[in-house]
Amino acid sequence: MLKTRIITAVILLAVLLPVLFFNYFPAFAVVVTLFVGAAMWEGARLFGLAEMRARLVGIAGGVLFAVLLTHAAKPGAVNALYGAACLLWLIRYAPSLGLGLPPLGGAANWSLAITFSFAVFACFFAIVGLCQHSPLYLLSVMVLVWIADIGAYFSGKAFGKRKLAPSISPGKSWEGAIGGGIAVLAISAVSIVLAAGSPWLQDTFAYQLQARFGWTLALMVLLVIVAASVIGDLFESQLKRRAGIKDSSNLLPGHGGVLDRIDALIPVLPLAALIGSWF
Repeated sequence: MLKTRIITAVILLAVLLPVLFFNYFPAFAVVVTLFVGAAMWEGARLFGLAEMRARLVGIAGGVLFAVLLTHAAKPGAVNALYGAACLLWLIRYAPSLGLGLPPLGGAANWSLAITFSFAVFACFFAIVGLCQHSPLYLLSVMVLVWIADIGAYFSGKAFGKRKLAPSISPGKSWEGAIGGGIAVLAISAVSIVLAAGSPWLQDTFAYQLQARFGWTLALMVLLVIVAASVIGDLFESQLKRRAGIKDSSNLLPGHGGVLDRIDALIPVLPLAALIGSWF
């Protein structure tokens, strides 16, 4: 299993890093569109569509994303998309972690499916927008989520006692979530301090956040981003538990599906892109 995970990760890096850093937008747009289609297909399956219909949703989602990216990605409209997605996470998806999800197949389920598709679109538009700022800037936001996840894993292993959401993800604990938040604050603070002697660090989200808003507000925003990543992870786990499946798909051997890899990023990236528009 570990060998499979490593091989898949190496292949993904070999494809994604050149696409990010060679600054050739058409190739980047094609790769992002393929991931959008895969995510839409997986999402359709999580909400109960049969395989053939789910594939059609994936194809339609990819085509729609490509059309919007090419013809309708105006800054004002994109920022409105980010804001609407953040609002959906605040008033609809986060509360569902306590209130539960509607049954599969009903009108409430399809309503949730449509809005979640909207959130997925916002995530991928944010990937494009953040990358257009710079590939390093995009990666600096993603790294915050990865640090939170790694910090939560080791903190949970060492200190985890109080379950965060036992009915959704029994392995997650409050101690782990807090540890992930502390790791993000600590590493971000170090990177901001070191940026004075390392100019490349000045193009990171954490540095620009602190430069624009100061230490107190920057650290508070970083904690909100950690909380959003946890909510995204738990929400997708809730969808999978309701659907009775372990992974959103097996597209990425050893890693599950696209949604399994970006679940924590779906609420975080539109939030970061919206905040970044205020820099």
